[in-house]
Formats: sequence, C-alpha cells, structure tokens
Amino acid sequence: MTFEFIIVEPEYKKHIALIRLNRPDALNALNLQLMGELRDALKELDDNDEVRVIVLTGNEKAFAAGADIKQMADKNAIDMLKIDQFTTWDQIKKTKKPLIAAVSGFALGGGCELAMTCDMIVASESAKFGQPEIKIGVMPGAGGTQRLTKAMGKALAMEMILTGNFIDAEKALQHGLINRIAPVELYLDEAIKLATEIALQSPLATQMAKEAIVKSFDLGISEGVLFERKNYYLLFAGQDQKEGMNAFIEKRKPDFKGN
Repeated sequence: MTFEFIIVEPEYKKHIALIRLNRPDALNALNLQLMGELRDALKELDDNDEVRVIVLTGNEKAFAAGADIKQMADKNAIDMLKIDQFTTWDQIKKTKKPLIAAVSGFALGGGCELAMTCDMIVASESAKFGQPEIKIGVMPGAGGTQRLTKAMGKALAMEMILTGNFIDAEKALQHGLINRIAPVELYLDEAIKLATEIALQSPLATQMAKEAIVKSFDLGISEGVLFERKNYYLLFAGQDQKEGMNAFIEKRKPDFKGN
C-alpha cells in the first residue's frame, strides 16, 4: 500500500500492522487526503487475515496536532456539510480489529479525537492531549465532547474543552484516558508489546469482544448484556473456541488460527 501522507507496514511484526501518520512539516495535521488514506488503509488491513492488531502512530514530536485549519478557514456551513468530512471518521470507527494509538508529543483537536477513536492509547512521557478548538472559535466535531467526557468525566472534559488547555500523559493516565506511559524512546515498543499480547489471542474472540465493548457506549445495560451474550454464543461456532478450551484442558498454549 502506497500513500502520500501515511506509511503502512502490514507486516511490521507477526500479525501486527503499523500505520504512521506522515506529514511531519505540518505536525501531522489531519487534512482530508490523509484521513481518506487512513480510512482506506484501515479497510485493507481489516480485510487482511494475517493482520490481527493495528498500531497507529505519528512521530516523537506529534501524533497529530489537529485538523488542517487552512482547509477550513474560508468555508461556510453549507461548504462543510457538502464536504461531509466526518463520514470518513465514521468509517474509521468501524474498524473491526483492535486499534492501538501510540502517541508522543501533541495529540490536539482532531489528533486527540483520532487517538480516542482507537481502542487503546499508549503514550510517551512527552504526550500532550487537548481539544483547543474553542481558541479558534469552534468546538470539537469528531467526537471530542462525547469521548473525552466518557473517558475522563464531565468536570475535566468541560474544563479542557471550554478553556482549550492541554493535559500531560500523567494526568491522562490518572483520569483513564490512556492505558500506559513509556519513555519517548520506548513508547512505540510499548504499544507493539501490548499489540503482541493481544495478537496471541483468538482473532475472532478479540474482534467480537471489541464489538461488544464499543456497543456498551450506545446501549443500556440490559441491551448490552444481550448483545454480549449473542457474541459469546457465536464464538462456539468457530475452531478457535475448540482449540482454546482443549489447550486449557491439555495444559498447553493454544494455537489460534482465526477460524
């Protein structure tokens, strides 16, 4: 896969694909082309049976410092409706395989929203998270008001969004926005380590478990439990369930095939 603004390594490590945002001169600002490329890459990796986990990263200076303001500054409401940029975000959200964000430096505005769209976040000690859209006269539009509130609670989300102030990795970890922190030189290795642990599990089970967790944000507890139960039963139709349970009984490591 060849793109202009992202670099894709489908075989970065066994069963793990790596996507690097690659607009370093613009701090990986998320223009329409980059987001379209990211959508297409994730779809291809989702369809690749050899890939079980996907890691998304930027560089040490910036995961992504926000949307590309130059593409929006002269637009009116009708222009924005016609561009319909958030359709791309909706498609990215539908990625079935576990998606881990490896964040160093700035993850601001759309960059913070993109990290939160992923399933897990591993951050470097230099990471800064924020939704500073208020400072340019708008507000988050790619899920920031919803995901930040659900991750960190109303009070802190309100403060961050209404002031535009950033938080560091320690505070993000303390309030449940991220999974773990690593030194700058090791943050990607730490994300790959987490991805490797997940890739050892049954691909069917990880995808169905992810689907049920994501559904929990849309459903009440009763409906969510019914959805979880349906996915649980469906896994008994696959060979991975037989392999996993037999391996447990035989006191050996399972060899999952994804079927």
